[in-house]
Amino acid sequence: MVEVEASPPDLNNETSPPHHTITMLPGERDYAMGKRKEQDIGEPEGSRKKKKKQVANPRPACSWVHFSRDFIKEYSATHPESSGLKAATKAASDAWKLMGPEEKAKYTTRAREVWDKYLSSTPARPPKPRRQTKLVTRCSPGRLLNVLQRLTPDQKEAVKSMGFGSILGLRCRTLRRSLCLWLLERFNTVRRSLEICGERIPLTPRDVELVMGLPASGKDVVNSGSDELILELRKKYNATNRGISVRLLEERLAAPEAGEDFKRSFVLYVMGTLVCPTARLDVSPSFLHFLTNMDVLHQYNWGKFLLDRLVREISRFRQGKQRAVGGCLLFLQLFYYESVAVGAAYESAPVAFPCLFSWGEEEISEREKQEKELGGYGSGEVVCKERGLGMGSFGYKAQTDCMPLRAVEQVQELSHAQDMEDQEDEDTFIEQDLLR
Repeated sequence: MVEVEASPPDLNNETSPPHHTITMLPGERDYAMGKRKEQDIGEPEGSRKKKKKQVANPRPACSWVHFSRDFIKEYSATHPESSGLKAATKAASDAWKLMGPEEKAKYTTRAREVWDKYLSSTPARPPKPRRQTKLVTRCSPGRLLNVLQRLTPDQKEAVKSMGFGSILGLRCRTLRRSLCLWLLERFNTVRRSLEICGERIPLTPRDVELVMGLPASGKDVVNSGSDELILELRKKYNATNRGISVRLLEERLAAPEAGEDFKRSFVLYVMGTLVCPTARLDVSPSFLHFLTNMDVLHQYNWGKFLLDRLVREISRFRQGKQRAVGGCLLFLQLFYYESVAVGAAYESAPVAFPCLFSWGEEEISEREKQEKELGGYGSGEVVCKERGLGMGSFGYKAQTDCMPLRAVEQVQELSHAQDMEDQEDEDTFIEQDLLR
């Protein structure tokens, strides 16, 4: 028998318990110690950590992963003196960035074959439930408008020379977030269309040109390439892995000069606050790739770039990969205002090009008031074809108002099977975007 003496009582405290001795039998003590040891032996070290969820059929790797596996294996064999996996991965990354589309085709084809096999053997995943009542976005026309109001005449001429003159006509400050959220719920990223008022309205770069005034023809905007080509620009703008500070760009734009530095800073600022903002607060440093030669900016197809980025950002939001919505939501808002009539006076109103010039805070407030009186969004009449909007690929190729207009497609009732097919197509769209 073992006697364990308890701590002595506090003599200054009248409520202190009396001094006593606890008696523990040998069998009870040995049993308690043995039980504790058994638990320590039975549980391996680190077993209390949260176990990772086991995926029965993991998603296949992209083309970069297929290339890096082959490259690292060969690199490790030919460079035994290298510092390990980190050096090999860095070398693989540099080699991948220098490869052209033809050289990457081998790995892209391999990745697509694996992906097709994965899609055919894996049941379609149900869409992730998203109960979001408040829209989070980095699209901030008001912030851009503050900068535009401070530009000098020389700076405005520089903006026009780059093909961004229509941005100078921006009049609205705020997004109607309830409308944007309503439109996002009805945006089909696979068909690139809005499904509103019982009709499906396709969107093309031509619509971006009509609404925002950005050119919808020319060379594709490429925001990728070797990091060495933009190394000096990254240093100049203090670009980090998170991006380029919007406040830094605002400080640069406050200077009166209107040279190349102003032009580059202005384009970065417009990209990050209006044309194609991402889910982050900062501007993506990848945009520096198309800003190495400022003399060709006016030759780019900015309408296509805006629409492509908008579809990409909405797709990522739908997939649950980001909480905020990127892309130019102002384009969606103004496209809706121009495409859906809510009054007789509105239907007969002349069309201004670009539509961006017609919408200030006063006009938007009046429109929102009319929407509320009719019972909410989607209560008006679709008039986009009469106004040259939403004409689909035909209208985009025609690039003229004198060509015959294609009727807006009627939305059919989608069956459950077609909904699942759309979800699978959207998954494929995301994966192909990653493969590129």
